Amino acid sequence: MRIVFCGVGAIGSSAVVLCRNLEATLAFIDFDRVESKNLLAQAYVKPSVGKNKAEALKLQLLNLHGVKAESFGVRLTRDNVEALCGGGDLLVDCFDNQDSRLLLSEYARKAGKPLVHGAVSADGNFGLVRWDERFTPDAEDTAGQATCEGGAHLPLLGLLAATLARAVQDFVKHGVKRDALVNLTAVIPTAGI
Repeated sequence: MRIVFCGVGAIGSSAVVLCRNLEATLAFIDFDRVESKNLLAQAYVKPSVGKNKAEALKLQLLNLHGVKAESFGVRLTRDNVEALCGGGDLLVDCFDNQDSRLLLSEYARKAGKPLVHGAVSADGNFGLVRWDERFTPDAEDTAGQATCEGGAHLPLLGLLAATLARAVQDFVKHGVKRDALVNLTAVIPTAGI
């Protein structure tokens, strides 16, 4: 099985690390570079600063965990979506913008590829894990608005990445397509109050 993660920033890089147990080749697509500010919310280490995110994540998984991984340090476009995603058995959307989500969704629907989205709301109050047949990306209030910078949303991003990783694992192991709404009020303390 080949699983293609599209966008390996805060949500994608964390979900990938939680999918390292799967018997699969993990492929990463991201044109961006690791910056120092990314180390707080993304699964990168200091020596990765300045490297392409897809390449840096591939090296980490190969060197630290022995995971079969591929990297493509390019922006996903209409011209390369077939070449990059065509060999994927499962596509995972972790992009942070509507245009890329729409492009990936359009491709997946035409090609008949399963696609699961992981997305956080613009205000950082909730996240969604939703399979493509039930997903509509919201328009951005401001182009390029980021909810993954800084540390204010780290607990939510962690829960969202874990929920996305669980959705990927459930699909790979059982063919199940589970959706989820993720927010911090769903965590119920059971001890130590």
